[in-house]
Amino acid sequence: MANGFKQPITIKEAIDKVYNRDYLLPAIQRKFTWSSDQIEMLFDSIMRDYPISSFMFWKVSDEAIKKNYKFYQFLDSYREFFAEDNLDIDTTAVKDFEAVIDGQQRLTSLYIGLRGSYAYRLPRKWLKDTEENIPTRRLYLNLSNPVNQEYDNQKYYDFRFLTDAEAKTMQKKECWFLVRDILNLDDLKKINRYLNEKSLADNDYSSDTLITLYNQIHQNNLINYYLQEEQDSDKVLEIFIRTNSGGTPLTFSDLLMSISSANWKLIDARKEIKDLIDKVYEIGKPSFIISKDFILKTCLVLFVENIKFQLKNFTQENVKIFESNWDRVKNSIIAAFTLFEKLGFNDKTFRAKNAAIPIIYYIYYNNLETKINKPLYDNDDKQAIAQWLILSFVKSIFGGQTDSVLSTMRTVLRETTSTKFPTEELMSKFNNETRNYKLDDEFLNGLLESQKDSNEAFYVLRLLYQDLNYLDPNLHQDHLHPKTNFIDETKLQKNIPQLDWDFAKDPKNWNSVSNLQLLVWQINESKNATPLSEWAKKHNISNKSMYISNNTSLDIKDFKEFIIDRRKNIIKFLKDLMI
Repeated sequence: MANGFKQPITIKEAIDKVYNRDYLLPAIQRKFTWSSDQIEMLFDSIMRDYPISSFMFWKVSDEAIKKNYKFYQFLDSYREFFAEDNLDIDTTAVKDFEAVIDGQQRLTSLYIGLRGSYAYRLPRKWLKDTEENIPTRRLYLNLSNPVNQEYDNQKYYDFRFLTDAEAKTMQKKECWFLVRDILNLDDLKKINRYLNEKSLADNDYSSDTLITLYNQIHQNNLINYYLQEEQDSDKVLEIFIRTNSGGTPLTFSDLLMSISSANWKLIDARKEIKDLIDKVYEIGKPSFIISKDFILKTCLVLFVENIKFQLKNFTQENVKIFESNWDRVKNSIIAAFTLFEKLGFNDKTFRAKNAAIPIIYYIYYNNLETKINKPLYDNDDKQAIAQWLILSFVKSIFGGQTDSVLSTMRTVLRETTSTKFPTEELMSKFNNETRNYKLDDEFLNGLLESQKDSNEAFYVLRLLYQDLNYLDPNLHQDHLHPKTNFIDETKLQKNIPQLDWDFAKDPKNWNSVSNLQLLVWQINESKNATPLSEWAKKHNISNKSMYISNNTSLDIKDFKEFIIDRRKNIIKFLKDLMI
């Protein structure tokens, strides 16, 4: 068979091949990753006759390859998080086809722009599968005007992904052309008829733009491609790795999906991993989001000595181990994130996902996936896990390259003889300059200046108030001495000695952990702006429960002494956690 560059084809011909399933994607391809801006830029490049690089296809005719390797259809209706995966296709009894080895992102972008849609989350909206949060958009081209260079000097042609409502509103002032309609305008007569119907025939920019789009899609052979016709899958895999070394980084998990799918005989690896991601997403507010990389890294830590993302660690033997233990692995991961939610964490406060892996290891090898979230499970063990997680987060133990960290922690978990989570043993293993659990006064004082509603504030308060129900959505961070004392200049000058004004006005003092507590919503609302001394007396709140010495005043005039004393007591408490 002759490998080499073939006669180039038009974009319309390529899109038809995608639509007719003559082009498919091998499962070794990563998911579609381009943003809507990248797609718009691609179409602008095509209109300006800029090169869009060559493509590489693999002619698949061998029946064994069709049977033993998974292939997928192209994505046409992208929906952030909820519809990012390509549908698979049974190729065991289909005609020969061409698999895309290099150019998936560009070809998918062309297909979405010309036949599909692109939906992404609006700013400040939850990742929720509704049109209100993630509206469906289609690609439009402004035929009235080019891009305003004052606001965007990268593009010339004004391509935009718009909702139907946005397009309808914008049509009142300008002519916005739905790009997919160019597929039906397949000769110049139809182009001219369209321009006449829209009263654009005398507008040089409109005519030139639409005719250029027609030529670039229907007439000019812009898809230049190399065809690999040898039926040697190992060689194609090598080519794939080399050709995908640049551009949008290829995650190793995507590369391994084909290997996993081929070697898992009883389970569809891709579907199972997607199902696990979806189930974890149901946990937490905001929901926990994990990746395929995270799942495969967890499998390596559980079962393989070398946990690096290297091809040699994903042998058929190892992958079969993953499959044979998959149900328990899946349940252990779900149990871990369910535990994290019960301990008060969510996707925002769970700072490093890899910190979950030692907990999953502990759950798996102690057969706790069905026990750890039961009401009767040892609360001290759960609190030890929460404490270790928080200390790991505040000390950035999982920052940067973490393979060595995970390997060290796995060794501790293997060697421990205790049936409880080995918090102290784990922390004692890290005592170097870059990674350690040391809590000195300088570090702790900085931590106590963490501002209200920050992750750091949550971490410290979570350690201080361990007995609260963290599944209660009504837990609030509350100022001990009310906020109004410090933002209302009149109150501040009336209630606080002049020498302490600068101290009291500093947010590091009044709006930090030093002046915060956790309360359930009802108690917080009842407290409101009530002076601390009055509120504590009314509700019989002891100084000790607020980490205040018995002889320290709760009066607002003594605010400076109050903060200094509370910091001292909190620091002592946190240091005692390390003993």
